[in-house]
Amino acid sequence: MKKGLIAVIAVVAVIIVLIISVIGGYNGIVESQENVETAKSNISTQLQRRADLIPNFVETVKSYKDYESQTYKDVTAARSAVAAANTTKEQQQASEQLDKAISVWVNAVTENYPDLKASEQYRALQDELSGTENRVLVARKDYNESAKKYNTMIRKFPKNILSGIFGFEKYDYFENDASAESVPKVSFD
Repeated sequence: MKKGLIAVIAVVAVIIVLIISVIGGYNGIVESQENVETAKSNISTQLQRRADLIPNFVETVKSYKDYESQTYKDVTAARSAVAAANTTKEQQQASEQLDKAISVWVNAVTENYPDLKASEQYRALQDELSGTENRVLVARKDYNESAKKYNTMIRKFPKNILSGIFGFEKYDYFENDASAESVPKVSFD
């Protein structure tokens, strides 16, 4: 009878340890997943900040002269795409579209209207956009680090078993497109 009681206690203890391990593993995966979601949200916040700066930039430029409407339309469309992006892939594509539109627009405007470069307000907005680009870069880096940690966690044993059971899926990394490897020409002459 004593041996039977010890066996029951040992089985119950093993079950309790397993339950605690499963709960701890699950909570660890959830915490890591939340870190990735927070980092993803930070990218959205910085992209939105950049998109919100553009109307100020436009108004500053408008005060000097009218400029090509197609370029303005491209920037506006790209800005709208950033606001509408939901997935990492959509954010990445919208961000690349906005990067290209801003680059073309800023170059065209500063080359066509040299007096604009001397404007203090224009320079301040230029600095804000530059700072925002750095923030976007940092937010993307932080996201990729969080995604890497999470993706590694759900693939390692024994958490890979838990992630399979509970349906945790891998996050995509935020990557540049192929054109990002070439240095864009920026001229303020």
